[in-house]
Amino acid sequence: MKCAVIGGTGLIGSQVVTNLNAAGHQAVPHSQSTGVEVISGRGLDQAVAGVDVVVNLTNSPTFDDTSPAFFQASMDNLLAAAGRGGVGHFVILSIVGADQVPELDYYRAKVLQEDILAAGPIPYSIVRATQFMEFVDAVLSWTADGDTVRLPATPIQPIASQDVARAVAEVAAGAPLSGIRNIAGPEVFSLDELGRITLSRRGDDRTVVTDPTAGMFAVVTGDVLTDTHAHLAPTRYADWLS
Repeated sequence: MKCAVIGGTGLIGSQVVTNLNAAGHQAVPHSQSTGVEVISGRGLDQAVAGVDVVVNLTNSPTFDDTSPAFFQASMDNLLAAAGRGGVGHFVILSIVGADQVPELDYYRAKVLQEDILAAGPIPYSIVRATQFMEFVDAVLSWTADGDTVRLPATPIQPIASQDVARAVAEVAAGAPLSGIRNIAGPEVFSLDELGRITLSRRGDDRTVVTDPTAGMFAVVTGDVLTDTHAHLAPTRYADWLS
């Protein structure tokens, strides 16, 4: 198959390109650095012309209330170009439980992206992943203050980016799902526990304080960001930390 991976030079996209090419497909990465811009539309027609599959892994540069506009414009432009190019399968990466956290602007934006794709004319697949292990450091930094990190006890099921990329590549190489596939890491932690494990393994003597009001994930109620019935990835957090 010929695959255009939009956002193909990022954390997930670069690995998806590698996996698809290793499986015998022809995957080409596209991004701003290669002259493709999803908001202006520059280079999109050339990027997707004659390809079998488009994998859209672009992301909003912000997580605030401007993110819906990014996904609206980028999806409109990509779907239009894909239609002109005769694309037969369109894949995006989203978030497990995104539709259960309307309080978060970014999560609402991802649901908007899903809805635009599902309502469009091109056969599609949506891969929803739990939180990336690679993002734990960023989450810790949001609420760090001196020797203390404040985190809520939100249930989290971290997944390694390599496992996400493998799943996205497998879906891209298969028949369109016309729906959603959830993927998740093999273990569930509370976020404060995950913070303590991370700091301890790295020899960081800061203290994690459980604070139900701290950080972006404080608005999440229950275990909506986890899914023990998802396709479970093999990489455990302790092994990833090693």
